[in-house]
Amino acid sequence: MKIEILPKNENDAIQKEIISKIRDYINYKNLEPGDKLPSERKLSENFGVSRSSVREAIQTLEFYGLLKSKPQSGTFVADIGSVALNGMISDILRLEKPDFKSLVETRILLELKTVRLAALRRSKEELKEIEEALEAYATKVMSGEDAVQEDLLFHLAIAKASGNSTINTFMLTITPEIITNFTKYHVCDKNIAFIGIQEHRDIYEAIKKQDPQLAKEKMKVHFKMLYQYCYNIKD
Repeated sequence: MKIEILPKNENDAIQKEIISKIRDYINYKNLEPGDKLPSERKLSENFGVSRSSVREAIQTLEFYGLLKSKPQSGTFVADIGSVALNGMISDILRLEKPDFKSLVETRILLELKTVRLAALRRSKEELKEIEEALEAYATKVMSGEDAVQEDLLFHLAIAKASGNSTINTFMLTITPEIITNFTKYHVCDKNIAFIGIQEHRDIYEAIKKQDPQLAKEKMKVHFKMLYQYCYNIKD
């Protein structure tokens, strides 16, 4: 599995403009909960932007529960009133893009809970996926290759094993931004990466033993250096 980071052809202002236009379309057409939106292709033609930008805007609104995509059917307005929908979209448009420090803080708080749930709920198959991600990371590090994606795939495997679909979705949402910032700030240098192999093994063993407290403690150790590194970054 490879995490693909799509190039951002549209800036944040254009992305917000697309969301705003989707809101205006819903209001203009008086769409009700359950009503279908035009296809991504049609919206991209109407708005004069790429389909990937429309898709990203739809995914953002879907993440906040305002739209709902159904495979082979299309995208529909979620079961929410027009006043609430307009208010929530206005709030979304005011949101600032999280900085790296915010992402790190969020990830740490999230994963300390996630790893405990994974230790309690993981299946044999999910444990195997965590182990495979661990070995993929170790192989890349030992060969001197960049292992940022393998590192994050290890953590995504843990999120999946937590059995909480919301946590899993949120991890998938913030992962591309984390990878971008890891590369920008050179977080995973060789020394940190080598230390990470043993830290990953310790986390894996705690999950394997189904010991949630030990898993949480090992995850804290793993994040200690990252947390310190983050706060040494000069903006």
